[in-house]
This record gives sequence, C-alpha cells and structure tokens, in this order.
Amino acid sequence: MGPPRPNPSAGTLSPAIPPFAPTYHWLADGAEFFCRLQRGIQVARVSLRLEVYIVSDDAVGARIRDALVAAAQRGVRVRVLLDALGSHETANGFWDGFERAGGELRWFNPLRISGLPIRNHRKLFVVDDRVGGVGGFNIADEYSGDGVHRGWADLGLSLTGPAVAGLAEEFDRMWEAVAHPERLRSLFRRGPRQAGRILMEDVQLLATGPGRSPGAFQTALRRDVAVASDVLFAVAYFVPTWSMRRMLRDAAARGARVRVIVPAKSDVEISHRAARHLYAGLLRRGVEIYEYQPQVLHAKLYVTETAAYVGSSNLDTRSLYINHELMLRLTRPAVVRRAWELGELLASRSLRVDPRTWKTSRGFFDRLRDALAHWILARADPYVARWLVREPR
Repeated sequence: MGPPRPNPSAGTLSPAIPPFAPTYHWLADGAEFFCRLQRGIQVARVSLRLEVYIVSDDAVGARIRDALVAAAQRGVRVRVLLDALGSHETANGFWDGFERAGGELRWFNPLRISGLPIRNHRKLFVVDDRVGGVGGFNIADEYSGDGVHRGWADLGLSLTGPAVAGLAEEFDRMWEAVAHPERLRSLFRRGPRQAGRILMEDVQLLATGPGRSPGAFQTALRRDVAVASDVLFAVAYFVPTWSMRRMLRDAAARGARVRVIVPAKSDVEISHRAARHLYAGLLRRGVEIYEYQPQVLHAKLYVTETAAYVGSSNLDTRSLYINHELMLRLTRPAVVRRAWELGELLASRSLRVDPRTWKTSRGFFDRLRDALAHWILARADPYVARWLVREPR
C-alpha cells in the first residue's frame, strides 16, 4: 500500500463550523465502543443524540439505557431514535423509566406490512454537539468484546470538530421526519437520492435511503476504487450488485490489489451462502477473498490509498437500495493509515480462499443452496420491497 494522497471531493460545506480543532479516534472493537459511548453519556451536560438499529433487552442494553436515564435525570436533553423492527424486543416496558425521567424516544417505521421492508439501519451518536461517532455497532451483548476472544468483530469512529455539527443535523433530519407522517412517507419514495455532504475538507457524510439509482455511498466508492492500486474491504454482508462486482473486477484487471474480508461464520446464514455464490466469479478475475476466523465479522470498512469509509452500510442490495444507511468518507492521511492498520489486522486473522480449489470444494447441493440464497437476497427481496412500498397515489 502506498502513502495516502490528497483526494478532494465535491459537495457543499456545512454552515455550522464550531471553533475547536478536529480529532479522530478509531474504535477498534466493541469493548472500546461501549467504553466511549458510556463515558460520553456520563459527561454530557446539554444534549445527547443516539440513533441505532438494535437495542437488545440484555445486560449491555440495560446498562446503556440506565446511563441515558441518569443523563435525563440531571437535565440533559436525551433523544433516542430506534428502528421498530431491529429494536422490537425493547418495545414493551423497557424504556418506561427512560421516558418518565424526561428522555425522548421515537421509533422509525412502526411495524406494518406496507412499510416493513424499509428499515433505519444507521448508527450514530452525538454528545453536547462536540463529540460524535458512527460505526457498525448495535447495543447488545454480542457486540461487547474484542472480536477475537469474545464478541463480534466490528469497527467505528469517534470524532470531534466541525464534522460533529453535520452528524447532529443528520440525526435531526431523521428525528423530525419520523415525527411527521407526511415526511416519513417521503423517505419511502424513489425520487432523487440525497447527495453527499462535505462536513470538512477531509470528512464527507454519505446518507443513503430507498432508491433505484446509485446513492451517495456507492457513487463515491466507485470513484475512489477506479483510481486505486490497493483496495481492502471488510464487510459483514457481502452480496454486491452486478455493478459493484464489476467495480472490483475492473480494479483487479488493471493490476490493483483487491482484497475482500468476509465472515467465515455469520449470524445471517442466507447472506453467508449468497456471498459464497459469488466467490468463483470474483476469484477468477483476481479478487482476493478472505474469511475472518475468530468470531462473527460485523464490520463495514472500505479503504483505498486515499480514502477510508466507515459506518453502517454493508455491500448488498438491502444496504445500497432499500435501507437507510450512514457512512463517513475520510481522507486525512493519518486517519486513512490507521484504517489500513485495522484492515490489515482483520486480514491477518482471516484465511484466504484458494481460487484453485474453491469451486471443487463445494458439492452440487451446496452450490444450489448458495445460488438460491443469492436469488432471494439479490432478486426477490428488492422486488418484494418495491411491491410493498408503493408510491402514494
């Protein structure tokens, strides 16, 4: 991997620029994430924003909820935005004490058939408009560990500085949309998709939602991969669309080293099988595939020499075209170098899939199940989502 080079991108500057200098800190595992999150909640004095797909009714979920209750009791404005499907097990009684303490709770897309396919898969937090963070972490026991000996392997980023205002604004946009049914419906329409926003010279916010055209994340990623000589992805659910597979194949064909780290064991078996359906074609074109061994891999990290992406988006149809997702694109050289270090660490704990023996190692029925899984996720799921979430008449 060569040294990171400057790579400016287009966008509009956020109007809110706080006066303090930015800092960036990669969250290398769940233990560090929960330590940072809980500490942020404990020191908050004015406001807390938390948006997450899953909060589980378990020890970790209760610990974070109790910290939020304590913050609300000391006068902090605490707002929590949850997905109604992802956090369904905490819908009955779990948050009663939080709301009694003055905390504010909203649910994205209450469960009903017509809107069921569209989920808010984003993860972000903002403390006192001064510290923010994004990543792949949900709030549940399985995320609390080092990703090697215990707990799933995941990544995130905590930051301070002007970019935090952009995270706060993005939370507020979704918070207000959920409160107004007419705005909420607008999130399901297939109109023009939201463009990326430059929060600072070296930080771009990429928010995506339902749509048929490429969103901000895949548009930016294609630009970076198109000129890269070294590409490393670590992704939990790897069922890329045809255009994303072409992006990887084209990069490998022109001589770039392209590595993709995926789980050896997954919490979503159908996604695991669908990914394996694609191995042979990618391996044949020079893409290197590695399977992470110690624990379930839940990270979403995409790195080239000039840019690192971190946030909630997987590389599958649901993340790219159906769910709401949030990614940051970072180009500060030191931040990109640290992303490479974390990616290489994941690679060192993975086994490379042998392109010479992969195809013959899969029996007929395994290949058939893999193909069926891919058809369900890549074809049937988007079709059903489009049919259920029809345009308003």
